[in-house]
Amino acid sequence: MPKGRSARLSRGFGVLALLGGILVLAGVVGLAYAGFATLTTMLLFGWLLLIGGFVGLLHAVQSRASNYFWLGVVVAALNIAAGVVVIKMPVGAAEALTMFAALLFLTGGLFRLVGSLVVRGPQMAWTLLQGAFDLLLGILVLGNWPHSSLYVIGTFISLALLFDGLGLIALGVGGRRAVRSVKSELDGQ
Repeated sequence: MPKGRSARLSRGFGVLALLGGILVLAGVVGLAYAGFATLTTMLLFGWLLLIGGFVGLLHAVQSRASNYFWLGVVVAALNIAAGVVVIKMPVGAAEALTMFAALLFLTGGLFRLVGSLVVRGPQMAWTLLQGAFDLLLGILVLGNWPHSSLYVIGTFISLALLFDGLGLIALGVGGRRAVRSVKSELDGQ
């Protein structure tokens, strides 16, 4: 492997590890300030809906000769309206989204529990455990709702950032090691 190519590849993996470190830091800060992370997530979500609505409206106007013009206009208007509502009432949006997440955990857990008992496959124990965990998480979130909406979304987003960051760090460090190993193997020949 030419020296320039291996150096570029190694730098690229280093950048991945650095980005992973930034995500881990963001995840840890988000976990420490879960309420702030929840409101920030809701505001970002609202702005993304608003911007996406305007882009969709622009696209609908540009393709007004198509059969789907009115569908595009309606979807864009709904996105714009939802974006405005989420930006104006981020706490209410967080409450609604938390309720939705709790109900998803409850139904998902229930389906996993029943499904694992009916199917009785080789992964039955793991599926039962996952179903019980989902059910418990749904009960905990719903049992403390609407107060739980102040930290649940921020906690979930922060955990996602943390684990994505750890994955990028592992990929970056492992990739750099692989490049070094291949380079030393090729240099030894």
